[in-house]
Amino acid sequence: MGIVGSIISYLIIWWVVLFAILPMRVKGVWEDEQNQSDGIDRGAPVQPEIWFKVKRTSWIAAIIWVFVFAFVSSGVISYDWR
Repeated sequence: MGIVGSIISYLIIWWVVLFAILPMRVKGVWEDEQNQSDGIDRGAPVQPEIWFKVKRTSWIAAIIWVFVFAFVSSGVISYDWR
């Protein structure tokens, strides 16, 4: 796997992991009695913790990518289209 394939596979893994992590530890406005006010969507998160989730996503995606890279480099599967 070359540098372009490595970057692309990392980005795909990163996005999949991000969408898996986004709903974790989310409390909606409708669940929090203190944040009930007019003009706020009831489904909006109270504390989305986006930067925490981005950091966690990056670490988890890096760990998964190392396993994918090792698997592809071992020759079990190949990205070679020839």
